[in-house]
Amino acid sequence: MTDRATEDFVAHRNLLFTVAYEMLGSAADAEDVLQETWLRWAGVDLDEIRDRRAYLVRITTRQALSRLRALGRRKESYVGSWLPEPLLTTPDVADDVTLADSVSMAMLLVLETLAPTERAVFVLREVFDVGYDEIAATVERSPAAVRQIAHRARAHVAARRPRRTVSPAETRDALDAFRRAVETGDLRSLLAVLAEDVVLVGDGGGIKQAIPRPVGGADKVARLLAGGWGRVADVASMAPAQVNGYPALVVRFDGELDTVVAVRLDDGRITALYAVRNPEKLSRMTRETTLSRRATMPG
Repeated sequence: MTDRATEDFVAHRNLLFTVAYEMLGSAADAEDVLQETWLRWAGVDLDEIRDRRAYLVRITTRQALSRLRALGRRKESYVGSWLPEPLLTTPDVADDVTLADSVSMAMLLVLETLAPTERAVFVLREVFDVGYDEIAATVERSPAAVRQIAHRARAHVAARRPRRTVSPAETRDALDAFRRAVETGDLRSLLAVLAEDVVLVGDGGGIKQAIPRPVGGADKVARLLAGGWGRVADVASMAPAQVNGYPALVVRFDGELDTVVAVRLDDGRITALYAVRNPEKLSRMTRETTLSRRATMPG
């Protein structure tokens, strides 16, 4: 364990965490991947490494791929709908539009629809601008195959993501209108901010009560939310927070964190609501997480 190895790892830690989190949608699993990455990095002969960033990203991606395949089996037995683990992010994440879009709850759910290797190729190429040759070495495919995978993944994501990148200001405005409508029980105002085909997804993980399956349609979602809030309004509060690079809402019961609500926005209206209640997924909402596409100091 050399000082030089430690310095390099610390310099790239936020970058590596971001890679792992985008691959897995879970901060807890991303932290485990970083531990495994460090163990392998500590045993490397640094004099043999020309590009330390590339080498560290390669280790992290391979560890994340192994974990992603194992997670797929775990998700099959997950109780109810599975949603990514929300992160309370630092303000600078929103300044990097590419980063904020890539870690948004909506995008992470789109990435869930990719096969593991496709997800790795997409994340490395589109978010971190890793070259095709380096990606090929990481996923153990030929550069030509990686180009085909990247093209296929890009088309897959484009067909499922919002038609354009939504600004934090637009999201904030929609959430403000949504919050006021829910808190006042104003169905008309709530319907005005919800898209006709809006979907509400809840994740309680079998620990907290949540809707067992997604609910679709503006009328159903509006009535469910307004009625539900009316039953808990005397003990509940809703406040804005910066989650996964975008504005979101945090719901507290008697001052205790209960639910994180993120949204997907398209053409100024909310097309999806993601309500995470599983307490095992809310630990990263007590402190800000720094995400980055770069090293924090020269490696």
